Amino acid sequence: MAELRSRRSNLAVPGSNPRFLEKAKGLPADQVFLDIEDAVAPLAKPGARKNIVAALNEGGWGDKIRTVRVNDWTTEWTYADVIEVVEGAGANLDCIMLPKVVDAHQVKALDLLLTQIEKSNGLEVGRIGIEAQIETAQGLINVNDIAFASDRIETIIFGPADFMASINMKSLVVGALHPDYAGDPFHYILMQILMAARARGVQAIDGPFLQVRDVEAFKEVAKRSAVLGFDGKWVLHPGQIDAANEIYAPSQEDYDHAELILDAYDWYTSEAGGKKGSAMLGDEMIDEASRKMALVIAGKGRAAGMSRTSSFTPPE
Repeated sequence: MAELRSRRSNLAVPGSNPRFLEKAKGLPADQVFLDIEDAVAPLAKPGARKNIVAALNEGGWGDKIRTVRVNDWTTEWTYADVIEVVEGAGANLDCIMLPKVVDAHQVKALDLLLTQIEKSNGLEVGRIGIEAQIETAQGLINVNDIAFASDRIETIIFGPADFMASINMKSLVVGALHPDYAGDPFHYILMQILMAARARGVQAIDGPFLQVRDVEAFKEVAKRSAVLGFDGKWVLHPGQIDAANEIYAPSQEDYDHAELILDAYDWYTSEAGGKKGSAMLGDEMIDEASRKMALVIAGKGRAAGMSRTSSFTPPE
């Protein structure tokens, strides 16, 4: 299993605000995305590009994944966003986030532009990843093709606000349940995104919750996508970061148990353990399927920097 890059918390930072850019460096988010799109007014976009290049080149981001969200391809700003940011700070950039993706061609266009910039600026070709944001009905219909459009794809992201507008959803509360709907109105959308991401072998990220001061409500919303298997969620306020980091990581008990399953299965399938395909770990039977499930939980725990508090001892 490939080592995960932890994206439990994905902090949005407007590129037009140098103070916020500087503050974000010291916050415990797994990923920061420096925004030139919705969080930045049209007249402020050229300045935001310059602020972002400077902030990336100044360093101080630690182990955070550094992403820049450019404007979508239907605008007049996208090409300049990509060129100025990547030419200016490509060596200090991990990913470009492309919003409002509607089909695979838009991802391929970004891939081609990135390749040209990398080649002309002596950057490693293909290192900068792409994060594709699904925000419309058309994008969801094409999400499988989008996920496989480029080797650069690292995440598929749900953008709830624009999506709600796209399907004429009767609500102004972004990312929350609706009292007039008995179930979760976003469940189908989240599952479609998750299936596409997992088929492609990349991460699935849930979108923002806009009531930023209601951390308890944020937790309830986050738990719904976390239990499905999503890898993380956007955070719009520093107060949401700790909650996301906790919810999208396994509990200590689950992490320890997953590591025990992996160790026990390795031992029982070995010569010393009797070459067994299945065995008992306490009161639980474990087999190859158990190992695969444990790999997922252990991978999330390792990516989150968790440490084991127990170890496997072979029976005598």
